[in-house]
Amino acid sequence: MIIGIPKEIKNNENRVALTPAGAKELVKRGHTVYIQHTAGENSGFPDSAYVEAGAQILPSISDVYQTAEMIVKVKEPIASEYSLVRKGQLVFTYFHFASDEKLTLAMMDSGSICLAYETVENPDGTLPLLIPMSEVAGRMSIQEGARFLEKPQGGKGILLGGVPGVKPARVLVLGGGIVGHSAALMAAGLGADVTIADISLPRLRYLEQIMPANVKTLYSSTHNIETELPYTDLVIGAVLIPGAKAPHLITKEMLQLMKPGSVLVDVAIDQGGCFETSHPTTHADPVYTVDTIVHYCVANIPGAVPQTSTLALTNATLPYILELADKGWKEACKEDKSLYPGLNIIEGKIVYPAVAEAFGLPCYPAVL
Repeated sequence: MIIGIPKEIKNNENRVALTPAGAKELVKRGHTVYIQHTAGENSGFPDSAYVEAGAQILPSISDVYQTAEMIVKVKEPIASEYSLVRKGQLVFTYFHFASDEKLTLAMMDSGSICLAYETVENPDGTLPLLIPMSEVAGRMSIQEGARFLEKPQGGKGILLGGVPGVKPARVLVLGGGIVGHSAALMAAGLGADVTIADISLPRLRYLEQIMPANVKTLYSSTHNIETELPYTDLVIGAVLIPGAKAPHLITKEMLQLMKPGSVLVDVAIDQGGCFETSHPTTHADPVYTVDTIVHYCVANIPGAVPQTSTLALTNATLPYILELADKGWKEACKEDKSLYPGLNIIEGKIVYPAVAEAFGLPCYPAVL
């Protein structure tokens, strides 16, 4: 198969979808790999490393799209890429369709096959290609939240871990999944007073057993969230409904309950955000303020630490890339029960129910 790796062009997206080691593995199996010039540079992989691995360098993004049968990316194609995606081309990347109607319609119009990292799902319900980036985003949400609690950044001027004689900051994590777990662990490690909320009692019992003593669990309800907000300095939104739009757990009215300079970090922004006042931001301009509350809603948080993120992501994606290249997407999705749910759009038809539901469009069975 001919595999193409374009350079990511989303704002401050520094990751790359394939490392030289991955390219070497594909070439060894008889596939052809094309990398766009400097695609891996920001992740620490120069063109020369890919050439040494047996890949070939192409000068432009359009060259990569025109040449490849399978496009492997990190983030969804942006508007300038829509027209480059070809009929029958397989695109394997994070899509998050349910929060982006324009992207959904563009990919339907392209006639391509869209296989989304975020809905590849194991039989036990875990999401193997979302987990590594959720771990990075969860840890980083605390790092960024701590930064924007600083007074010069617009925050209330609180040190997350406190000091002897001064209480630490209070952190509320909404969602006890991979992001929430990672965020709570990081916040606890810095010495914060942490509460993690979820609607799953089995999950809360598990978290209660494994978390440090400065992490408490809370059943997630509107009443309980409202009770916590007046005393909370940093809120991490870590809610996920796979492939669907995130619910709004904090409304605009609820911001009045918080003290000025408190910080909201919405890690669910890729799926539409779990705060009513959230809208996507970039690493170049990461925050804005609504009713004195600082909002951090960067849609590609792991892109800021690409050397870590690229390795974590490609460790997880490479086995699936090899499978798709070796067998073709139809055979691979037939045989691999985890890969099959990754199919979102096939040649103009939505085949993932949550995406169809988000826009009131028909959903078709994925016929392989």
